[in-house]
Order: sequence, then structure tokens, then C-alpha cells
Amino acid sequence: MANRDIVVIGGSSGATTPLRAILGALAPDLPAAIFVVLHIPARSLGVLATVTAAATHLPVRAATDGMAIQPGTVTLGVPDHHLILAEGRIRLGRGPRENMARPSIDPLFRSAAAAYGPRVIGILLSGLLNDGASGLEAIKSCGGITLVQDPADALADEMPRSALAALEVDLTLPAARIGDVLSDLVRDAAGPRLPVSPELRLEVDIAAGERVDSDVLRRIADPSPITCPQCGGVLSQVRDGKPLRFRCQVGHALSAEAVAKEQENAVDEAMRVALRIIEERAELVRRMAREGREAGRTAVSAMYEERAAEYRRYADTIRKAVLLRLPLSEPSGDEGAQEK
Repeated sequence: MANRDIVVIGGSSGATTPLRAILGALAPDLPAAIFVVLHIPARSLGVLATVTAAATHLPVRAATDGMAIQPGTVTLGVPDHHLILAEGRIRLGRGPRENMARPSIDPLFRSAAAAYGPRVIGILLSGLLNDGASGLEAIKSCGGITLVQDPADALADEMPRSALAALEVDLTLPAARIGDVLSDLVRDAAGPRLPVSPELRLEVDIAAGERVDSDVLRRIADPSPITCPQCGGVLSQVRDGKPLRFRCQVGHALSAEAVAKEQENAVDEAMRVALRIIEERAELVRRMAREGREAGRTAVSAMYEERAAEYRRYADTIRKAVLLRLPLSEPSGDEGAQEK
């Protein structure tokens, strides 16, 4: 029986520090292959060097399509491609972004769960919003082990907290302890193989770049009256998705929190545009009132003055609303990974 020899690690804002701690604790004879996805910009530089410096006893390589899976190595997801695991090899997918990111944590976690089931150990580190929770749920459902960085230990605690709220994870640990625990877990025998749902396999295929349209999407999701913030298409709610999440007709995947965050930005922009238009309207009507006075048209001037005052009141109301609006989440620092 195989051991738990496939380790997948995901993180975003604030994840490089705990990743260094984990990789630095691993021995050169580690009987497992490690795969890492950080949400990074499309042209990010220096992440490979950072991870290589952290994994002092293990070789680190950037993923390439078709690369063989090897124990005792750390493979890092590359910019603008999803890192996908298949039986014995790596695939790089150009499928739609998930939660505005590519590479994204969830495709790595889901593909590992589908390909290796109980042999997988999934680790979720610091980050914003709730990326990775859906992927951890997939690992759990296929018999794998799930670990989450202790939120109190995370620079950005939203991702760890969201995962803990979405499912019952196996272990919650500070980063300093994860490496030692992982060294023991990879030597444990994996449990029996569990069935992999067609829905999970379909989402892995979408991340790999397989065709997706309304007919395909109906197999896993139901249309909703919400639009995709990336392309403006109709979003469909993924059935039984944990946490609540959506996909659009071209495959963009977003958690409810990610949609809400993007809507927050759209609302802010719309309110500021409305403020500009109303202030311009108030100024125009004020000038029309002045013209009326100068022409001796007292009644017309008074009417325009009243309208100008009304528009100024509208503008003041919107201005106060813009200033009083609170963000959905507080900004957090970022150490080498892209802030979302």
C-alpha cells in the first residue's frame, strides 16, 4: 500500500514566511513529492529563488507540462498556468482563472485529490478571501489529509479561517510545527481509494483548458441572477459547493466572497461616477439660473436655483455614503505573493 506521498501546498498574501518554515524543516530523504502554488502575478520574478532558498535539503524546480512526478522534490507552479496533477505527471493548464488567479490553489488541490485520493496531504497557508477551501474539501472527500495554518499564526488569516468554517480539517497548526508533522505524515500508509465524483473530474478538466459552455456547466451548477465580474456573463451556483461558489459560462470560477469583493469595487466606482454626474448637473443648472437672472427672467431663474440646490443635496448624500462605506475585509501585508 502506498504512503501519503503527494503533498500540495497553497497560499497567498503572507504565505512565503510559513512556506520557508515548512520547507526548511524537511529532510533530504523525504519520501514524498511536494507541489506549491502561490497566487502570483503573471510576470512575477523571484518566487522560485525564494522557495529554492527555503528548501535547503530538497531540489526545487519550476513546473513544466509533462514533467514526471518525483519524490523528494519541490515543484512550484508557474505564472499564468494552473498546476494540475495527473497519474505520474504534471500538466499545465490554461483554463479560466479561479478567484481571479492563475495559477490558483483549488485546481492543484482538486487535481491531486482526483489523481491520488488518500495519498494526498493538502496544506493551506496564509492568504486573503477563501481560496483553497473548496480544494481542501475535495481532498477530504477523496480520503486525503487536510492541514491548515493556525489563523492566529497567519499574517492574512482569511483563507485559514474560511477553510476551518467550510469543513472539518484534520489538523490546524502554526507554521513552525507543520514541517515536523508533515515529515511523519508522509510515512503513514494511505487509506483505501474512494470514488471520485464526475463533478470533481469535470472541474479539473476545466482548469486544464477543456471546453466549457452552458451545457457543460449545467452538469455541475445552476444559473443565478448574478453576473461574472470578469466577463459579465451569467454566473451559475455550483451545487453543494463548499464554500458557496460560482462559475460563469466561459468557466471563470469565483467564491461568493470573491464575487462580493469585486461587486464592492464596482459599487464604489458606480457611486463615484454618479457623484460626478450629479455635481456636473448641479453646476450646469446653477449657470442656467444665473443666465436667467441676467436676462431678467426671474421665475425661470428661481426654478433653476431650486433644482441646483436639490442636485447639491443629492450630491452631498452620495458623497457621505461613499465616505462612510466600509470594505468587506481589511487590507493585509504581502510577502512575495500577489495581494487580491
